[in-house]
Amino acid sequence: MKIVFLETDTLGDDVDLSMFDRLGEVIKYPCSKSEENTKRCEEAEIIIVNKVPMNEETLRLANNLKLICITGTGTNIVDFNYTNSRNITVTNVKGYSTHSVVQHTFALFFYLYEKLSYYDSFVKSGDYIRSDIFSHFIMKFHELSGKTWGIIGLGEIGRGVAEVAKQFGCHILYYSTSGKNSNPNYRQVDLDTLLSESDVVSIHAPLNDMTKDLIGEKELHRMKKTAILLNLGRGAIINEHALAKALMEDWIGGAGLDVLTVEPMIASNPLIRVQDSTKLLITPHIAWATVEARQRVTEEVYQNIVEFSNNKERNVVRQ
Repeated sequence: MKIVFLETDTLGDDVDLSMFDRLGEVIKYPCSKSEENTKRCEEAEIIIVNKVPMNEETLRLANNLKLICITGTGTNIVDFNYTNSRNITVTNVKGYSTHSVVQHTFALFFYLYEKLSYYDSFVKSGDYIRSDIFSHFIMKFHELSGKTWGIIGLGEIGRGVAEVAKQFGCHILYYSTSGKNSNPNYRQVDLDTLLSESDVVSIHAPLNDMTKDLIGEKELHRMKKTAILLNLGRGAIINEHALAKALMEDWIGGAGLDVLTVEPMIASNPLIRVQDSTKLLITPHIAWATVEARQRVTEEVYQNIVEFSNNKERNVVRQ
C-alpha cells in the first residue's frame, strides 16, 4: 500500500509514526498547501489527513485511492457525495481525546474563576514583596461547590465534564443541541433555562446547522453577569462579535475558548481587542493535544488501516 500523510505537523514531531512503515510505502508531508495537495494525492492508496479538504479538486488525480483516514472525529472536510461516488472509504477516530479535553476544560475554568492571571502578576511584579500582609484578595473569587454547571452537548466529553463538576459539588444542567440526547443522571433543560441558571456554561457540541451562532447577543444577555462561558466544541458556535461586546461591556464574568471560527486566529477577530486575561483566555486549539491523546489518535488510525486491509470495518463514517 502507498500511504500519504498530508500534514504530520498536526500530530506533532514527538509522535511515533514508525508503525506505519510496516504497512507499505509511507510518504510524510509536514504540511500541505492547497496548490500541492492534488499532486501529492495522485499515487496514494491511503491518505491520512486532518484539515485538508477531501473533495474532487484534491482527489481528482488519485485514481488508486481506497481509504481516507481522518486523524480526529470531525468529518466536515470530506465531500461525501464525491467519495461515495468513487467508493472511497472514510474513517475517523472517536474518544481518543476525552480525558485531555475534560482536563483542559477545567484548566480554562479555574484560570478565569480564581483570577489567576491577576494573582500571578501581583507576585511577579514585586507587589507581594512590598505587601504588609501575608495574603491579598482584591480580586474576589468564589467556591465552585454549590454552583450550577450547564453543559451544551452531553456527549462523551460533556459527560466527562459533568462527572468532574459533580465531584466539585456542582448542580448539573444540560441542553441537547440535537434534541435526541436524554440522560437521566442530569437535569435536561432548554437553552434559555440553562443560560439563565448556570454559573458556568461549557460547550462540547459539534458544529452543524443547529449549533452555528447558537450563542449570540440575545443568549449572552440571558447569562448571569458573573457567569463563565467555556467553548471546547467549535468556534462558530459562539458569535465572536457578540462575545467581544459582552466581555468589554461586562455582560458576563469571563470566557475561556480553545476554538475559534477561523483557525489559526485572524487579525480581524474581534476578540483580539479583549486584552484583560481575567475576562478572556484563548488557547490555540490544544484541548485535544496532550502527548497521550496525540499518540492515541495515531495508534487508532493505524488500527483503522490494519482492519481495512483485512476487509473489516473499523470507525467507518457513512453519510
